[in-house]
Amino acid sequence: MIAHGDPATIPQATRTDMRFDTSPAPHVIAGYTVPRVMFQVLFALVPAGIAHVALFGPGLLLQLSVACVTALLAEAAALRWRDRDAAPALKDGSVLVTAFLLAFSIPPLLPWWLGALGTALAVLLGKHVFGGLGQNPFNPAMVGYAILLVSFPAEMTRWPVPMDVESTRTWSELARMSIAGFYGADLTARWDGYTGATALDSIRNGLDLRYTLPELLGRDDIAGTLGARGFAWINLAALAGGLYLMLRRIVRWHIPVAVLGGLLVPSFIAHGLDSGIALGPALQAFSGATMLAAFFIATDPVSAATSDRGRLWYGAGIGLIAWIIRTWGGYPDGFAFAVLLMNLAVPFIDRYTVPRIYGRQP
Repeated sequence: MIAHGDPATIPQATRTDMRFDTSPAPHVIAGYTVPRVMFQVLFALVPAGIAHVALFGPGLLLQLSVACVTALLAEAAALRWRDRDAAPALKDGSVLVTAFLLAFSIPPLLPWWLGALGTALAVLLGKHVFGGLGQNPFNPAMVGYAILLVSFPAEMTRWPVPMDVESTRTWSELARMSIAGFYGADLTARWDGYTGATALDSIRNGLDLRYTLPELLGRDDIAGTLGARGFAWINLAALAGGLYLMLRRIVRWHIPVAVLGGLLVPSFIAHGLDSGIALGPALQAFSGATMLAAFFIATDPVSAATSDRGRLWYGAGIGLIAWIIRTWGGYPDGFAFAVLLMNLAVPFIDRYTVPRIYGRQP
């Protein structure tokens, strides 16, 4: 008598149809599918987007429109070249997260073709060159951002003066300037006084000119009571979105806490030793892309470390490298390079921090 379900009794045609497809990493459990996670991340970015548009004008919305369209087209083209079905990848929201993170990182006055170039490079070079979703060792958005920053440094430092600094300017004027910059107009002809470097860049330039930090912070156009003008509110909004992701168990606490610890602990020590040149923890935390990097960029489940202990080392390394670049490096922020450098270290971190299998000798 032949047992039911014996593989030897199953016709060959039937056996070949028994396929158990698996999706690529990141693998999620408890009902957290990739689309659900990705769209929750996009939802958590809404508060930071509202603050960004309110303070810097509609340039972010223009950059988002170009980044999202370019990302979807690049994703579809790459999957077509690889003979893969593009429909599932275009619906899961992963490529839109890459587009959003890049659009939040670049200046809102950046010409549209540079935003499109950065997004295409993020998707094609940062993601599909390595095999697509789940295979990329680097954060794709940071790959695109780093290429733009190195290739077009002048354009990547052209930011509008935030509304909480220039109170005499109307939001409609800021909107006209954003549209002009989006189409590549020469903003110095009409809006020379309304554009400039970020607060971190202004502080870096001032310190190079032998000004002290209290002298620089005494200027109303650099910092307020909490952090950098404009960016303090965006960082607070990103912090709120990040806490939402933690409450929803989409992001675990290890990487954000380690990133902030790696940045703020040396900032506290250095500021205590020399407050004349070292930025304090509050200004470090609420300037630049600190909260966006801690909660949204460094927590990428594909390119980050896998174990809890590894995530702590990984996040602390990002925060420390960002502090080093902000203090002595040639770039005012440094989080993009910090993330990419620690992405390189992930295999080493995983090798020595993955928990020992139960019953196996160390």
